[in-house]
Amino acid sequence: MISSNVQKSFTNEKVKQINKIKELENGSKSKNEKTSSKAKSELKKMKTLGDVVKVKRPKDIKEHINIINSDIKKVFGTDKTTGAKDKKNQLPTEYKLYQNFPNPFNPTTKINYDLPKDAKVSIVIYDILGRQMLKLVNDEFQKAGRYSLTFNGQPFASGVYFYRLVSDKYVEVKKMVLIK
Repeated sequence: MISSNVQKSFTNEKVKQINKIKELENGSKSKNEKTSSKAKSELKKMKTLGDVVKVKRPKDIKEHINIINSDIKKVFGTDKTTGAKDKKNQLPTEYKLYQNFPNPFNPTTKINYDLPKDAKVSIVIYDILGRQMLKLVNDEFQKAGRYSLTFNGQPFASGVYFYRLVSDKYVEVKKMVLIK
């Protein structure tokens, strides 16, 4: 009796899932863009999960580990086949100094930058006349990765300032505006 109840429950759930997939497939063909994109997204998730839960028979432990890693990537969005990318854990491929945010700012702003390899880094703030006002990073060795700094302009006058990133053979300058 327990076995038949469990079997009925699984069958009912399977039927519900099949009906939901059909409903989503019909919804993805909808003329309403919002409904269509939501249905496509949900359908993609369900198909990904359907692929992951299929029975797999690995030949050895190494193959089993590779299958598990692949399934984890699919489910948590780091697999290229699902189109999702997890940028937090990826190393940058090139040097990049981003525009500060917010800009204009009062009194603090964030400055973000990427380093593709380990290097000495210097980040300096200059005023409109080119005078050095502050060194945020003073020729420090930093590992490859994404970095974020907070610049506090409280002791400085309102105006235009520049910040410059120097690392290896890379130099970039951006402009920021302090308004008090």
